[in-house]
Amino acid sequence: MAPIIHCVRHAQGVHNLCTANHVIRDPLLTELGHEQCAKLRETFPRHAEVDLITASPLRRTIYTAFESFGPVFDAHPDMKLIALPDVQETSDVPCDTGSDPQALKEEFAGKPIDLDLVHDGWNNKTGRFAPTNKALKERARAARRWLKARPEKEIIVVTHGGYLHYFTEDWEDSSQYQGTGWVNTEYRTYTFTDENHTDDLEGNALDGDNASISETIESRIRRGKEGPTPDREQQKSLYKLGTQGWDDQGLQMSTADREAAKVPEGKEVNGVRI
Repeated sequence: MAPIIHCVRHAQGVHNLCTANHVIRDPLLTELGHEQCAKLRETFPRHAEVDLITASPLRRTIYTAFESFGPVFDAHPDMKLIALPDVQETSDVPCDTGSDPQALKEEFAGKPIDLDLVHDGWNNKTGRFAPTNKALKERARAARRWLKARPEKEIIVVTHGGYLHYFTEDWEDSSQYQGTGWVNTEYRTYTFTDENHTDDLEGNALDGDNASISETIESRIRRGKEGPTPDREQQKSLYKLGTQGWDDQGLQMSTADREAAKVPEGKEVNGVRI
């Protein structure tokens, strides 16, 4: 049986404070970010059921995973966080570009982390990791298929606000905040569907299982939504609107395109810039 997936956006990073901080390479969490992790640790109800934690190899996601889900590691002393390059953030701007593997090994020495999938070049933002819709859709699908094949029953994936729309293929409210519909440390719960989708959200034919996921009704209710997630045909329209909305926000995924666009200063929610 395919696992349940809890998707989590990382806690607030220094780059979330203002767009000027997007030039910081692989930034750390802010003081508020650490507080958000502590709150998530206190309120997440399924620590006891989770048996695998994965995260993007960027520092903010790794720290979010360790700080938010300590009870899971405490309950599974032999378990390691698996760093997944396929769930790294979308763009090639410095704040979305990860550190070199050796630097990560040194920074997280002594921590229960598996960096075996983090090879040299994972942070070059070319080829598989290029900041293009095609590459993003392909690696999001690859991540879903990898997770679907895992033997664990409940898995946490700590990743990024923009990437989460590609991973979940849910584009509802994707431009509600700056480049995402997710707030920091928000979590949503998904199950793999029985539907066999043969094309992606742009209508391109797929060569195998799309490993589609759908948010549970309970998860949607938890965040104030009514009814099920929009169906796939609706998502195809929402995908076009979402990517256009990001362009309108000046959040093109390549550095060159961003420099040519006027980037707004984001939006504040409860005093926090998203």
